[in-house]
Amino acid sequence: MIKENAIKVEVAYALPHRQVLLAVELPVGATVLEAAQRSGIASKFEGVDLDNATFGIFGHVVAPRQVLRDGDRVEIYRPLIADPKEVRKARAERARERRQQDKPD
Repeated sequence: MIKENAIKVEVAYALPHRQVLLAVELPVGATVLEAAQRSGIASKFEGVDLDNATFGIFGHVVAPRQVLRDGDRVEIYRPLIADPKEVRKARAERARERRQQDKPD
């Protein structure tokens, strides 16, 4: 049962091989960062830096100070290892090179 003047949200974090979704009860007016901190999720994964993390609510990037609503799912995003645009460019260049090699002379 949720206390009066409280909301219930979920905090999610995932690695390729492990995911965690934690329920957290917070006071009305709580922020995304507060939910992440109170969930204790940083202690469950090595290297999670909540002070510098990117957050989302249901797949939409939000500021750490975004005020939550009852039922929101806070998502903590991992930093990108590679720029997706650069990866696509490199893949297209390799495909172009293969096509040129496969052309009959």
